[in-house]
Amino acid sequence: MATNRSDNDDTNSTATSADRRDFYRISDRIGLEIHRHTPDDQAVSPFNGSHMETLRAEFRRLDQDVRSQLASLAERDRLLTSLIKSLNGKLDTLARIMAFEQNPLQPEDWKEVTLSEGGLSFTTTTSDYAVNEQLSMRLTLPPELYQPVATARILSIDPDDSGGYRVHTEFVDIHDPDRQQIARHVLRWQIRQRQNR
Repeated sequence: MATNRSDNDDTNSTATSADRRDFYRISDRIGLEIHRHTPDDQAVSPFNGSHMETLRAEFRRLDQDVRSQLASLAERDRLLTSLIKSLNGKLDTLARIMAFEQNPLQPEDWKEVTLSEGGLSFTTTTSDYAVNEQLSMRLTLPPELYQPVATARILSIDPDDSGGYRVHTEFVDIHDPDRQQIARHVLRWQIRQRQNR
């Protein structure tokens, strides 16, 4: 937990920054699909065909339209705005459930990770990863079943006590909506932890 420090204390600025990163880092069990990064991944995600990318783009456009219209509606009818927001959230949840049921994860795809907006670390028995190698990742974040996609770079690989390896990565290519999904997941995880104490 971060300690209180003076904003004017330059000598503690680095430590304060590190404390903030620690505060927003969580240990969680999530779905984690990993593909070795190839140049083709720049054009098409290895997790979806091009037709899915088109549908996702259309979904994002429609979602943005709904949000902008809700902002205008909120000035005139708060109750109706609240109802439409709830219905929109319900449709989003249904879409995530349907997508997850069509492509269920295998038991080995669920991993204990350390996660933040900036990257994640995971344990593996594979020793053929390399520092600076890039990985294409899709995360499944329960219980909401968000599935952010990112390209990550391996920062370090450390042996662990179980005979495997701990791989530490940072996200080097991630769309802002995906990063926001991770940030919301981290925040909700922290809230649930406080409620369970």
